[in-house]
Amino acid sequence: MTIRLYNTLTRQKEEFKPLEEGKVKMYVCGPTVYNYIHIGNARPAIVFDTVRRYLEYRDYDVKFVSNFTDVDDKLIKAANELGEEVPTIAKRFIDAYFEDTGALGCQKADIHPTVTDNIDTIIEFISALVDKGFAYESQGDVYYRTRKFDGYGKLSHQSVDELKVGARIDVGDKKEDELDFVLWKSAKEGEISWESPWGHGRPGWHIECSAMAKRYLGDTIDIHAGGQDLTFPHHENEIAQSEALTGKPFAKYWLHNGYINIDNEKMSKSLGNFVLVHDIIKEHDPQVLRFFMLSVHYRHPINYNLELLENAKTALDRIRTSYDNLKHRKETSANLADHDQEWFSKVSALKDQFIEAMDDDFNTANGISSLFELSRQANYYLMEKNTSTAVIDSFLAQFEEFFGVLGLSLAASEELVDEEIDELIEKRLQARKDRDFQLADEIRDTLKARNIILEDTPQGTRWKRG
Repeated sequence: MTIRLYNTLTRQKEEFKPLEEGKVKMYVCGPTVYNYIHIGNARPAIVFDTVRRYLEYRDYDVKFVSNFTDVDDKLIKAANELGEEVPTIAKRFIDAYFEDTGALGCQKADIHPTVTDNIDTIIEFISALVDKGFAYESQGDVYYRTRKFDGYGKLSHQSVDELKVGARIDVGDKKEDELDFVLWKSAKEGEISWESPWGHGRPGWHIECSAMAKRYLGDTIDIHAGGQDLTFPHHENEIAQSEALTGKPFAKYWLHNGYINIDNEKMSKSLGNFVLVHDIIKEHDPQVLRFFMLSVHYRHPINYNLELLENAKTALDRIRTSYDNLKHRKETSANLADHDQEWFSKVSALKDQFIEAMDDDFNTANGISSLFELSRQANYYLMEKNTSTAVIDSFLAQFEEFFGVLGLSLAASEELVDEEIDELIEKRLQARKDRDFQLADEIRDTLKARNIILEDTPQGTRWKRG
């Protein structure tokens, strides 16, 4: 089986063939760290963390780089409003990013470069573009000559004449052409800045990723990824900068995740529907948010609201309960041979189904369907009078494998271990043995009030949080 992925550059699915056999160089555009991340930032973090996990699951050695933009207009504005230094604000929200994405099950990248740690690299990159005639200085700013690069527009599939000036591209008298974009901005009074051949200033947005990808991954990388909104102008400009400098393809495959809507409306501050991950995970299991994000194919738009999040929680709880029931039954199972091979074959077939889904452009939605079917088959198996430890181990291992690839935890964020609850359950059991049913009912009601649900099974009483 081979992985096929949708390449934004060619607008078709292609067989994945890395530049170097068995190794993958992957770059994902990270956030501008002037605030806590919103769920629009969370989606690429979750999606491409899962892509990385799956590539590693398929035995690829992945070098994963994701940057932080730690200086730009938004950070400078926040610093002025709060009376703090830009680096102070950036560090605070980089730390918050790791806390929030860690709760979402995202692994740290191998390298998390920042703009401020790469100023010399960026200046060197810009200087080389100036030397080659692809960039020019104007009144302390440096601009890229967009029309000089013949391939401009190939990622967004637009001709130069059709293109409009995109996000974060300043229009002014300093430019030779309105499509030219800034590589270096001259410093305004009081702004954070660095010395350069063109005077004090700071990098433009687009040059950052080109310079950092080249430094940490080389001239050509396997996968460049990010949100759909970055296709133009950010990624288009990265291609122009990088390929003009090196004369080589910048990235072989371009992956972009779809937009997020809030109650069927585009998320924006002006609409007041801007949702921060930091706030969501205070009240909801962050793993539920990850499960929700992965329940839709990454290239499709996804609609978010609390009802849909609650539905995702119910679904995830159902799967976790199947897993817990298997572990509970294992304690009383024997090593029986009858029908074992039939069940081993069912589990193996579901593994193949999961891999087939993920091989098809990392289709986590269909992968989760395989997980649901695994849960369903496990429930059927547990209805049998006699069960085999070996079959249960096979089910458990497959649950753990699927959850590991998807970056999910089989335990809820609030660990189901509580000595007080266990003691109350023991008292209830003793009360029932003593035929003190009133006390037993009172204990059940007490636990129910604490959102603890009891399940009386032939193997004993189990509990879970509702």
